[in-house]
Amino acid sequence: MRSVAAGGVRAAVRRTPTCVFSHTGPPTFSNGHAADRFVEIGSLTKVVTGTALTRMAASGALSLDDPVERWLPATPGTGITLLHLARHTSGLPRLPPGRHSRRDPYASFDRHALDQLLSRLDMLATRPAGTGEEYSNLGYAVLGAALTAASEMTYEELVTAYVLRPLGITEVAVNPDPGRRLPTPGLLGRPRRPWTMDGAILPAGGLWATPRAAADLVVRLLLERRLGDPAPSWQTSGPLLWHNGATRHASLFAGAMDDGRWVLTHRLNAAPDDTDRAGIDILRAGAASE
Repeated sequence: MRSVAAGGVRAAVRRTPTCVFSHTGPPTFSNGHAADRFVEIGSLTKVVTGTALTRMAASGALSLDDPVERWLPATPGTGITLLHLARHTSGLPRLPPGRHSRRDPYASFDRHALDQLLSRLDMLATRPAGTGEEYSNLGYAVLGAALTAASEMTYEELVTAYVLRPLGITEVAVNPDPGRRLPTPGLLGRPRRPWTMDGAILPAGGLWATPRAAADLVVRLLLERRLGDPAPSWQTSGPLLWHNGATRHASLFAGAMDDGRWVLTHRLNAAPDDTDRAGIDILRAGAASE
């Protein structure tokens, strides 16, 4: 694509706003990113959902081994528990079945659509629960619905009560004030439209947060362990606990090592794999400098 600029024609380039929080020093920002503007955090939402699960279990509100049908009108006898959903071992596929718009794949996946799937979980599962791992956004949609049913709260209310308030974090929201959002810059500076993720898919990837709040989540959950052992939502690679996330135009990588190194990097208009590599490179550079 090309755009007309004063003095002639030049290739149109989208800016890549980038921020990095880490153990190495003060946060850095480039191309218009900011610490205090809300951005999509994608699947880092799963960490919040999983932490809510473990906190609810610790309070006695539910059990990690509760079958899904205890809290939802799901097919009985699937063997799928809340812990299976959190660990991605439920056997459920990555995405809800059906045709999805490439422009806005989760817009039509509302609670009614989720309820229709619950009655046939046994047919959706690709393997018996607990026998293998398959990363599943659908699984986390089911998990979030179970938690809201068990708590009799909305998703936002329950994660605030069980996770955010105990951590002292306020800048995480389902639908933040549009005036405080950081829009993704498109061609000629026009903002790019985000996906619709405040429906049934919300517990899997729909939260927004300021980068400083997302960084606080990493530090307070993984390093300070303010809410106990990290939730089963975190991915493990040797001494590294991590999670990434990507939506239509936003991507992030978050992780911490057992020696205290940590990173949260968030980018707009960037390939998710590049964002992952940028975060991992910071952790590796920290090891090399020691």
